[in-house]
Amino acid sequence: MELRQIKYFIVVAEELHFGRAATRLQITQPPLSQQILQLERELGVKLFERTKRHVELTNAGKAFLQEVRHVLPRLEHAKAAALKAQMGILGRLVLGFVGSATFDILPIIVRAFNEQFPYVDLVLREIPTPMQIEAFYSKDIDIGFVRTPMVDPLISLLPVHQETCIAVVPRSHPLAQRASILLSDLSIQRFILVEREVWPSWYDDILAKCHDAGFSPIIHQEVKEIQTIVGLVAAGLGISIVPRSTGNLHARDVAYVNIEGEVPHVEMSIAWRSDDNSNIVKQFLDTAKRLSSNSSRIERDNSI
Repeated sequence: MELRQIKYFIVVAEELHFGRAATRLQITQPPLSQQILQLERELGVKLFERTKRHVELTNAGKAFLQEVRHVLPRLEHAKAAALKAQMGILGRLVLGFVGSATFDILPIIVRAFNEQFPYVDLVLREIPTPMQIEAFYSKDIDIGFVRTPMVDPLISLLPVHQETCIAVVPRSHPLAQRASILLSDLSIQRFILVEREVWPSWYDDILAKCHDAGFSPIIHQEVKEIQTIVGLVAAGLGISIVPRSTGNLHARDVAYVNIEGEVPHVEMSIAWRSDDNSNIVKQFLDTAKRLSSNSSRIERDNSI
């Protein structure tokens, strides 16, 4: 049974005249009659009683008409939905992200994508970078906001944001009153860092930059999230080095201080499966590419 046959049947049922129905459908009468006969053969019932002067619905035709009048709009809707999904403007996109992505580029890209594609159901899941690799392999996520470097043959990357790091100290700390500090000013401070297994490249960069500044940091506490770092610093348990965008967390009991000279930096990238050719993923990447050129502006806007 074809959608076209159902449309033809409804028009003939409304007109009860094959000639007028053919005119309304902008086709000739013979192919219309042929389509109705094929529909009747497929259904195994007679839909119309026909004479040379009269066309009338059979009881089976009346019952069929009552049902297809409800079904046809849904079929048309389903057809439109399928076309939109193929074009990447309708469907579901599961997005993994590291918590710190919410401080900078993620809200900008997600908001722009939602405005352009309001019928795509975006599902966001907070997942650390190493676990996102597993989520890609299990196809639990389609897109990921990750901290790079990340090297995996299955995954492609699009860098979208780079930023330098700053210090975060308790507001009562003597360094809180400074406009800027040197990395060596932190040599006797107790550090709170994100665990290396959560963010290895950043952890190693902090240690390397501290070593270049002439000291090894005193690591007092390791945590899984940057938000937790800010909370523990606010509690007076130590200091830390965090991405500049963390300054968007305006915690009442901490101060963010610029660091002069060579400082650690971080990069945010969008990840996706290299073999994923879906149009929704492509549309999201196109949005990200368009907006990522503003990342340097975003960093300047976030400066302390």
